[in-house]
Amino acid sequence: MVEVVIALEPYERGGSVLGNGTDSNTRNRSSATPLLDKDSDSDDSFDEAIYQIQARNKKYQHKNQYSKPGMSCTQSCGQCLGSMNCCKPPELLERKVFLGQPTPTKFAKNEVRNTKYNLLTFIPKVLWEQFKVFINLYFLVVAITQLIPSLRVTYVYTSWLPLGFVIFITMCREAFDDIKRRLRDNEVNSAVYKKLTPGGVVKISSDKIKVGDLIYIEKDERVPADVILLSTTERAGSCFIRTDQLDGETDWKLRLAVGTTQKLPSDADVLRCGPSIYAEKPQKDIHNFIGNFYSALPVDTEEPLNIENTMWANTVVANGTALGAVIYTGRETRSSMNTSDAPSKIGHTDAEINNLTKLLFLLTVALSTALVLLKGATKEWYKYFIRFIVLFSYIIPINLRVNLDLSKIWYSICIHKDDQIPDTVVRNTTIPEELGRISYLLSDKTGTLTQNEMVFKKLHLGTVSFGTESFPEVKEHLTNEYDNGAKQGTKVRKTLAYRVKESVRALAVCHNVTPSGTDESAEEEGKEGEINQTFDHSVTEKMQYQAASPDEVALVEWTEEVNLTLVYRDRQIMRLRTPNGEIEEFEILLIFPFTSESKRMGIIVKDTATGEITFVMKGADVVMANIVQYNDWLEEECDNMAREGLRTLVVAKKMLSQEQYDDFERRYTEAKLSINDRARQMRQVQLTMEGDMQLLCVTGVEDKLQPDVRTSLELLANAGIKVWMLTGDKLETATNIAISSRLVSRMTPIYQFKPVKTRTEAHNELNNFRKHNENALIILGDSLMTCLEHYEQEFVELAMMSPAVVVCRCSPTQKANIVYLIKKHSNKPVAAIGDGGNDVSMIQAADAGIGIVGKEGKQASLAADFSITQFSYVGRLLLWHGRNSYNRCASLSQFIIHRGLIISVMQAIFSAVFFFVSISLYQGVLLIGYSSFFTMGPVFLLVLDVDVEAKIAMMYPELYKEMQKGRVLSYKTFFMWILVSVYQGAAIMYLGILLFKEDFIHVIAITFTVLIVTELLMVVVTVRTWHWLMAVAQIFSLGCYFLALVFLPEYFDPEFLTSTNFLLKFVALTAASCLPLFIMKYLRTRFAPPIYAKLQQSG
Repeated sequence: MVEVVIALEPYERGGSVLGNGTDSNTRNRSSATPLLDKDSDSDDSFDEAIYQIQARNKKYQHKNQYSKPGMSCTQSCGQCLGSMNCCKPPELLERKVFLGQPTPTKFAKNEVRNTKYNLLTFIPKVLWEQFKVFINLYFLVVAITQLIPSLRVTYVYTSWLPLGFVIFITMCREAFDDIKRRLRDNEVNSAVYKKLTPGGVVKISSDKIKVGDLIYIEKDERVPADVILLSTTERAGSCFIRTDQLDGETDWKLRLAVGTTQKLPSDADVLRCGPSIYAEKPQKDIHNFIGNFYSALPVDTEEPLNIENTMWANTVVANGTALGAVIYTGRETRSSMNTSDAPSKIGHTDAEINNLTKLLFLLTVALSTALVLLKGATKEWYKYFIRFIVLFSYIIPINLRVNLDLSKIWYSICIHKDDQIPDTVVRNTTIPEELGRISYLLSDKTGTLTQNEMVFKKLHLGTVSFGTESFPEVKEHLTNEYDNGAKQGTKVRKTLAYRVKESVRALAVCHNVTPSGTDESAEEEGKEGEINQTFDHSVTEKMQYQAASPDEVALVEWTEEVNLTLVYRDRQIMRLRTPNGEIEEFEILLIFPFTSESKRMGIIVKDTATGEITFVMKGADVVMANIVQYNDWLEEECDNMAREGLRTLVVAKKMLSQEQYDDFERRYTEAKLSINDRARQMRQVQLTMEGDMQLLCVTGVEDKLQPDVRTSLELLANAGIKVWMLTGDKLETATNIAISSRLVSRMTPIYQFKPVKTRTEAHNELNNFRKHNENALIILGDSLMTCLEHYEQEFVELAMMSPAVVVCRCSPTQKANIVYLIKKHSNKPVAAIGDGGNDVSMIQAADAGIGIVGKEGKQASLAADFSITQFSYVGRLLLWHGRNSYNRCASLSQFIIHRGLIISVMQAIFSAVFFFVSISLYQGVLLIGYSSFFTMGPVFLLVLDVDVEAKIAMMYPELYKEMQKGRVLSYKTFFMWILVSVYQGAAIMYLGILLFKEDFIHVIAITFTVLIVTELLMVVVTVRTWHWLMAVAQIFSLGCYFLALVFLPEYFDPEFLTSTNFLLKFVALTAASCLPLFIMKYLRTRFAPPIYAKLQQSG
């Protein structure tokens, strides 16, 4: 789109957009000063900056004229012919971006493209995808043969119309889905942003944004590309972003502007300082970034960049207006590189139906071959063979796939509309029937079995422990210590109060929490450099906090509960309101964020009142045990808390002198500026500070169980579903949750698999476990991997025999591997359920992935096949909806196969009786009407059939075990339906020919009429619970057939149809084909009723 200058004024720091008014916080700068003032004294310096940038740009362009990311094949062919790399994918390289200047390298276009087709490729691609499927290809070949006169056995439209209808429906669905994708893409690509240029601020669409552009992103706007945050209108030089569409986490993330650019008087000066950015090559890791910021004016400046300076594409700015420098666009953004299509899942039921379809094809070939052989050898035998293949093509019903797809959509609607499981969403409508035969359910712990709602429960100081009931004592100690210090109480009392104060203050300082209800008076005083000492003690309004972890929020909320409240925080300072209403202010010197590898976070703060520098750290006991000074209680108390189901954190501190800090800060800054292996160098410097720290306390936080978890797990166990818990938590906590949630019943003994690292240890421990395979198994993730490396088959077989399995300290990759192993060795459907981004791989690997919308965000929910809001809904989802879906799919598919088989049997008998003639028994409209207007309604409405009511299905979960055995759709039931089809087809055709020897011209009318009525009566035999729509469909189908009798005189003789002879023979044929089946059903119901029938009667 054309760039139009809309303003000459950029955004100012800490104020409003110039031109719309300024406030008292705006820096003193004339609102009339343009970005590029030709009469300004800064022209020379600006021109000099541009000259320097162009010189460096040219040098960099020369250096990187080869192997350019995004360079097209035609552009680079002349450079890479010798290396034969012409058609390889573009290599992703690190880059140096000169801001506000044309880039020497052609990078990826910043557009979103999720469509599968365009105008030219739509029809070819859809046809290719459809005819890759065997059944569609088979019917295409059959239809083509009918274009050849010598092979034609019926009207051409009889073959092409059903096939065309199926393909047309598919093309409409694909077109509809792709149009929706294109509209969504266009909406994103056409979003308008403001771009800062030397000539002013211009409007630009998202797909026109390029690397090196300076883009404004306002509050609640989507970040269009990966950018470095240069400045923000927020006073502190920081802003929050929402990342739920990137990593699934709902908590806001704090991002910091580059210090050099944030300090500039205006955004115009960003372009004047000759800025450039070094950025690592594009990669998938959304939690790390290495880069450097350079500026040429007023002096050469280099500043390290990390993840805190970035805003990835598809995140949303939560406050203020940000100015960002684009470093990655299009397919090179973190969001695009982490986007992959979910694996296409084919359910066990679909696979079984496909196998049955292949058997039907073999039956078609065998029957055609037999008739050709019986006809005798002729020169044109192959023509007869093809004609017979066409005649018996109804054995493989072409509408089977369409009916099953429509039925699954209906099952999905039923799940979505169920008031008992509100807000449940089916994201994959191709596998609802898989929920009806699950044998293993793999579950996450935190946020799935538990609520991910953290409540502070215990504070342990080594010699004394405080629980929920004794927290008022903590408040009292804290108040006394702040009021009187060491002047009150005995020495022991003073020591205890001091330790309480130090522990609580450490918890109030060591975190990444930001109060969203910042105290305005504290903020205003902070701007003037003063500290308000006169807070009203009556202030009772509860603060609201934002953090990336609910654990941290729970700790800070507890410190507020005991009257040490976090009231203000930015990137430089933090203020606490003490119990006596005064303000403690700390300067934030350095922060060491928590990572899954380090399992700890630390902060260095300076008390602005006393000048004391303190290094505070908290983390998991397994890592903190080697950092704190020697003690004899840490391990024991952590184990005790874990047995209570509490999540533990160890808190420690170290006092630093100014010299110690200065030396550390110098070395740490050097490590941060390193381009090569920056993370390792920073970690090594940090380790020099960690050691000999004073142990302050251990905290215990409880993660509440989800509602009705216990009853849900008992329900699943009674249904024969084995539940495995896979968690990253420690062994003791996982064990306690497994017991308290009744995943492991109190009567079931527990076998704790010892940690193993070698093949021999794994062998010995497996032998020990073999003697206790009736126990619940609890094992560490590392030990599990060791066993799988050396004894995969043996371990998985033993684990599957266990009533419950808990795998703790389990990584996301290990979770997915466990799913694959169970699927591989059991060959049974596996479901997985979780609520966080770390559960996505497990959910996508499972046959049925279930995501919970929870406090960790929506990433698991969006990646799952089924989305629910709490774990207790799983019971109804599986035992009611899953069971119904599987039952109905089985009935519908087998009945449709029966409908095709019976008419094919009649065709075979007709051909055999009349000297193996390859002529169709029924022509044109009759064949199409048979599988559509005359029988389609009642047959499809089998999707409404239920064998038991919902309350009975939930009351007797043992009914689900019948589904797990797969008896409702098996080779046994398949061959039973074949026998029924052969009997009914033979009875109708043979008796029809026998009864109409003298009036054979009417055999078509009588047999077709009996065939239609037989199919409708078979639906009556099959259905277990009548629905009013079924009755309507039966009447409608009969009505359509009676209309056909009237309006198709070329097929039916009205005079004969109204005769007594017709009615008597019609009743006789119908009774012969259906009465034996009615009698068999009655006898079975009377003397050997199925379990569901007994329960329905008792209910």
